[in-house]
Amino acid sequence: MTETGAPPRAFLIAAVVLATALAVTVAVFGLTSNGDEEGQGGDVGPLALVPVPAPQAESPQCAELVRAAPRTLKSAGRMLPRRELAEPAPPATLAWGQPNPIVLRCGLDRPGELIRTSPLRVINGVQWLEVPGDGSATWYVVDREVYAALTVPADAGTGPLQDISDTISATLPAVPLRFG
Repeated sequence: MTETGAPPRAFLIAAVVLATALAVTVAVFGLTSNGDEEGQGGDVGPLALVPVPAPQAESPQCAELVRAAPRTLKSAGRMLPRRELAEPAPPATLAWGQPNPIVLRCGLDRPGELIRTSPLRVINGVQWLEVPGDGSATWYVVDREVYAALTVPADAGTGPLQDISDTISATLPAVPLRFG
Protein backbone atom coordinates (compact mmCIF):
# COMPACT_ATOMS: atom_id res chain seq x y z
CA MET A 1 0.00 0.00 0.00
CA THR A 2 1.30 3.46 -0.94
CA GLU A 3 1.33 6.38 1.49
CA THR A 4 -0.70 9.33 0.00
CA GLY A 5 -0.52 11.75 2.92
CA ALA A 6 -4.32 11.68 3.34
CA PRO A 7 -5.75 11.05 6.82
CA PRO A 8 -6.90 7.50 7.54
CA ARG A 9 -10.41 6.61 6.42
CA ALA A 10 -11.55 5.94 10.03
CA PHE A 11 -10.48 9.45 11.02
CA LEU A 12 -12.55 11.00 8.19
CA ILE A 13 -15.62 8.99 9.14
CA ALA A 14 -15.27 10.01 12.80
CA ALA A 15 -14.92 13.68 11.82
CA VAL A 16 -18.08 13.56 9.66
CA VAL A 17 -20.04 11.81 12.44
CA LEU A 18 -18.92 14.39 15.03
CA ALA A 19 -19.73 17.34 12.74
CA THR A 20 -23.19 15.93 12.04
CA ALA A 21 -23.82 15.32 15.75
CA LEU A 22 -22.79 18.89 16.56
CA ALA A 23 -25.06 20.31 13.85
CA VAL A 24 -28.02 18.27 15.13
CA THR A 25 -27.35 19.37 18.72
CA VAL A 26 -27.24 23.04 17.74
CA ALA A 27 -30.46 22.69 15.72
CA VAL A 28 -32.30 20.94 18.57
CA PHE A 29 -31.10 23.54 21.08
CA GLY A 30 -32.25 26.36 18.80
CA LEU A 31 -35.69 24.84 18.36
CA THR A 32 -36.22 24.13 22.06
CA SER A 33 -34.75 27.26 23.67
CA ASN A 34 -37.34 29.55 25.24
CA GLY A 35 -35.90 32.88 24.05
CA ASP A 36 -35.00 34.55 20.83
CA GLU A 37 -32.39 37.06 19.77
CA GLU A 38 -34.96 39.57 18.53
CA GLY A 39 -36.32 40.16 22.01
CA GLN A 40 -39.89 39.12 21.31
CA GLY A 41 -40.23 36.23 23.68
CA GLY A 42 -38.57 34.04 26.17
CA ASP A 43 -38.74 33.97 29.92
CA VAL A 44 -36.00 36.23 31.18
CA GLY A 45 -37.71 37.19 34.42
CA PRO A 46 -38.71 40.58 35.76
CA LEU A 47 -36.74 43.63 34.64
CA ALA A 48 -34.88 45.42 37.42
CA LEU A 49 -34.84 49.20 36.99
CA VAL A 50 -32.98 51.78 39.00
CA PRO A 51 -35.29 54.36 40.54
CA VAL A 52 -34.85 57.95 39.38
CA PRO A 53 -36.29 61.11 40.95
CA ALA A 54 -39.94 61.30 39.91
CA PRO A 55 -41.73 63.65 42.31
CA GLN A 56 -45.03 63.48 40.38
CA ALA A 57 -45.04 59.72 39.75
CA GLU A 58 -48.02 59.30 42.09
CA SER A 59 -50.05 62.02 40.31
CA PRO A 60 -53.43 61.31 38.72
CA GLN A 61 -51.92 62.18 35.33
CA CYS A 62 -49.24 59.48 35.62
CA ALA A 63 -51.80 56.96 36.88
CA GLU A 64 -53.92 57.68 33.79
CA LEU A 65 -50.93 57.40 31.44
CA VAL A 66 -49.86 54.06 32.93
CA ARG A 67 -53.44 52.75 32.80
CA ALA A 68 -53.82 53.76 29.13
CA ALA A 69 -50.37 52.59 27.93
CA PRO A 70 -50.46 49.87 25.27
CA ARG A 71 -49.74 46.22 26.14
CA THR A 72 -47.41 46.01 23.12
CA LEU A 73 -45.27 48.50 21.22
CA LYS A 74 -44.25 48.34 17.60
CA SER A 75 -40.49 48.62 17.27
CA ALA A 76 -38.53 48.14 14.05
CA GLY A 77 -41.31 46.02 12.56
CA ARG A 78 -41.76 43.79 15.64
CA MET A 79 -44.36 43.82 18.36
CA LEU A 80 -42.77 44.04 21.81
CA PRO A 81 -44.76 42.78 24.81
CA ARG A 82 -44.84 44.64 28.09
CA ARG A 83 -42.25 43.44 30.61
CA GLU A 84 -42.85 42.60 34.23
CA LEU A 85 -40.81 44.86 36.52
CA ALA A 86 -38.83 43.53 39.49
CA GLU A 87 -39.92 44.69 42.92
CA PRO A 88 -39.57 47.25 44.21
CA ALA A 89 -40.56 48.74 40.87
CA PRO A 90 -40.28 52.50 40.41
CA PRO A 91 -43.77 54.05 40.42
CA ALA A 92 -45.34 55.11 37.12
CA THR A 93 -42.80 53.08 35.13
CA LEU A 94 -43.40 50.56 32.33
CA ALA A 95 -41.12 48.59 30.01
CA TRP A 96 -41.47 46.61 26.79
CA GLY A 97 -39.25 44.07 25.02
CA GLN A 98 -35.86 42.52 25.60
CA PRO A 99 -32.87 42.31 25.72
CA ASN A 100 -32.70 46.13 25.37
CA PRO A 101 -36.06 47.24 26.74
CA ILE A 102 -37.99 50.38 25.97
CA VAL A 103 -38.78 52.15 29.26
CA LEU A 104 -41.50 54.72 29.97
CA ARG A 105 -41.27 56.79 33.17
CA CYS A 106 -43.80 59.40 34.27
CA GLY A 107 -43.65 62.18 36.85
CA LEU A 108 -40.01 63.15 36.32
CA ASP A 109 -38.35 66.48 37.05
CA ARG A 110 -38.10 68.94 34.17
CA PRO A 111 -35.12 67.85 32.05
CA GLY A 112 -32.17 70.19 32.51
CA GLU A 113 -31.57 70.06 28.75
CA LEU A 114 -34.89 71.87 28.14
CA ILE A 115 -34.11 75.50 27.32
CA ARG A 116 -35.83 78.03 25.06
CA THR A 117 -33.63 77.08 22.09
CA SER A 118 -33.92 73.30 22.52
CA PRO A 119 -34.84 71.50 19.29
CA LEU A 120 -38.16 69.78 19.85
CA ARG A 121 -39.89 67.20 17.71
CA VAL A 122 -43.67 67.00 17.45
CA ILE A 123 -44.94 63.44 17.04
CA ASN A 124 -48.70 62.89 16.77
CA GLY A 125 -49.39 66.14 18.60
CA VAL A 126 -46.87 65.65 21.43
CA GLN A 127 -43.70 67.73 21.82
CA TRP A 128 -40.58 65.70 22.63
CA LEU A 129 -37.04 66.65 23.60
CA GLU A 130 -34.40 64.09 22.60
CA VAL A 131 -31.47 63.52 24.95
CA PRO A 132 -29.00 61.15 23.23
CA GLY A 133 -27.28 58.44 25.25
CA ASP A 134 -24.84 55.61 24.66
CA GLY A 135 -26.70 53.19 22.36
CA SER A 136 -30.08 54.71 23.22
CA ALA A 137 -31.92 58.00 23.48
CA THR A 138 -34.30 59.32 26.10
CA TRP A 139 -37.19 61.36 24.74
CA TYR A 140 -38.92 63.71 27.21
CA VAL A 141 -42.54 64.81 26.83
CA VAL A 142 -42.34 68.54 27.51
CA ASP A 143 -45.83 69.90 26.80
CA ARG A 144 -48.00 68.16 29.43
CA GLU A 145 -48.72 68.81 33.13
CA VAL A 146 -46.23 66.09 34.07
CA TYR A 147 -42.93 65.23 32.45
CA ALA A 148 -42.59 61.72 31.08
CA ALA A 149 -39.63 60.06 29.36
CA LEU A 150 -39.33 57.21 26.90
CA THR A 151 -35.91 55.58 26.65
CA VAL A 152 -35.45 53.64 23.43
CA PRO A 153 -32.54 51.65 21.99
CA ALA A 154 -30.89 53.19 18.93
CA ASP A 155 -32.34 50.46 16.67
CA ALA A 156 -35.96 50.79 17.89
CA GLY A 157 -37.24 52.91 15.03
CA THR A 158 -40.02 55.48 15.44
CA GLY A 159 -42.84 53.08 16.33
CA PRO A 160 -42.50 53.36 20.13
CA LEU A 161 -42.57 57.18 20.01
CA GLN A 162 -45.62 57.11 17.75
CA ASP A 163 -47.49 54.60 19.95
CA ILE A 164 -46.73 56.46 23.19
CA SER A 165 -47.50 59.82 21.55
CA ASP A 166 -50.95 58.52 20.64
CA THR A 167 -51.51 57.40 24.24
CA ILE A 168 -50.31 60.73 25.65
CA SER A 169 -52.46 62.72 23.20
CA ALA A 170 -55.51 60.71 24.25
CA THR A 171 -54.91 60.91 28.03
CA LEU A 172 -52.98 64.07 28.95
CA PRO A 173 -54.00 67.55 27.80
CA ALA A 174 -51.31 69.78 26.30
CA VAL A 175 -50.03 72.77 28.26
CA PRO A 176 -47.70 75.63 27.33
CA LEU A 177 -43.99 74.86 27.62
CA ARG A 178 -42.35 75.78 30.94
CA PHE A 179 -38.73 76.91 31.07
CA GLY A 180 -38.14 77.04 34.80
